[in-house]
Amino acid sequence: MTRSYDLAVIGGGAGGLVAAREARRRGASTVIVQDGPVGGDCTFTGCVPSKALLAAAAAGVCFDEAMARVHRAIARIAATEDAAALAADGIDVIDGFARFTSPTSVDVDGRRIRSRRFVVATGARPAMPPISGLREAAPLTNEDLFDVSARPESMIVLGGGPVGCEMAQAFARLGTRITLIEAVDRILPGEEVEASRVVAAALAADGVDVRSASTVEGVKRGGDGRVCVDLDDGSSVTAAELLVATGRTPSGHGFGLGEIGVEIDQRGAVVVEDTMATTVEGIWAVGDVTGGIQFTHAAGRMGWVAASNALSKLAKVRRFRFDAATVPWATFTSPEVGRVGLTETEAAAAHPTARVAHLPLDHVDRAVAVGADRGFVKLIAAPKRGFGHLGGGRLVGATVVAPTGGDLVHEAALAMQTNMFVGRLAQTTHAYPTWALAMQQAALQFFGRGAGLSARPVRSQRSS
Repeated sequence: MTRSYDLAVIGGGAGGLVAAREARRRGASTVIVQDGPVGGDCTFTGCVPSKALLAAAAAGVCFDEAMARVHRAIARIAATEDAAALAADGIDVIDGFARFTSPTSVDVDGRRIRSRRFVVATGARPAMPPISGLREAAPLTNEDLFDVSARPESMIVLGGGPVGCEMAQAFARLGTRITLIEAVDRILPGEEVEASRVVAAALAADGVDVRSASTVEGVKRGGDGRVCVDLDDGSSVTAAELLVATGRTPSGHGFGLGEIGVEIDQRGAVVVEDTMATTVEGIWAVGDVTGGIQFTHAAGRMGWVAASNALSKLAKVRRFRFDAATVPWATFTSPEVGRVGLTETEAAAAHPTARVAHLPLDHVDRAVAVGADRGFVKLIAAPKRGFGHLGGGRLVGATVVAPTGGDLVHEAALAMQTNMFVGRLAQTTHAYPTWALAMQQAALQFFGRGAGLSARPVRSQRSS
């Protein structure tokens, strides 16, 4: 059996869903081929369950109720993007594993799908570091963490990135004794140094034993089922479970892409241009499989770009492009870390005349009023072409560490996306006493001294 479509999407995660829906909006016949339930990592093993667990842990419920809330959230969101929901939008869903047989056809378990346009959105899988005994110890990853039926009395979390920090805090609040191990000298190493310090202190306050600059030499699961992790300083840590949260590996291999000429790098990432086009005409790739920034919203934007380039008449004149520079992200610890653009160290290298506004939350009345003044707002402004620092210049980076930092940072993201003068943030009236007022207070530092604070020259930050 052969079926033909205007656009075929391989993979039903965030990037694939957006690409398919955009294709239908443009009137194209569309199919999603997905090996398993539509929704992908974010719905079933990533964003949705992790945020539900964090909220439940913060609410102080027991482990069983926390997991029940997790699965209720998954079910509710999955119902909005399953085959029935997509069929209502005119999108076909075929359950099966797709393998390219040519640039215009794939085989799906014996069925042939033909199209002149394909979007590959096959995602990524948990990375497993080459540590002696690690695989044999059968550690948990995000793919099975939310299926744990009973609360572990203790857990070692390997990796101090966003996922490791979030799950360490959630399980600690649910009563699990947590040891968090990070190889470099601080957790959240991709964020501002001050952000790492604030989150490390918050984790410690929740009882997490944070061990940075610690390298794992070997892992062993004993006959009693407990896991022992040997560290490079000669010490060992033992726990009931081990969670590996050391990143994700792009899933570009195994779909026949290389065989039809699509370039795949050594990580398994499909190589794309900023138009999301691969090295084979008519095939685009989006989301985690491209090896770029691995966020659901970034995958969605890539999906829109790819579908638009595949189907829009305008794209024949001017291609749509994905720009990672203004994509914000958040780490949902308590407090949250919201970020867009450059860190101060990155800005010091790229924009040596940039200026920095830094506002500690203890200068924000809302934070003082509710007793949540751990954190800060940092805005980084570089000269604006033709105007220099007049009007405050333009934002090139922002970090917000606050209870709602993941939301507040979007004001900075909008400023960067529209290339507005920083002065517009300072001029905009913000309601008092809101968290958002902190953004205006920080922006005002570029125009004078207030409460003893004013913008300063950019400088490289010490790592610890």
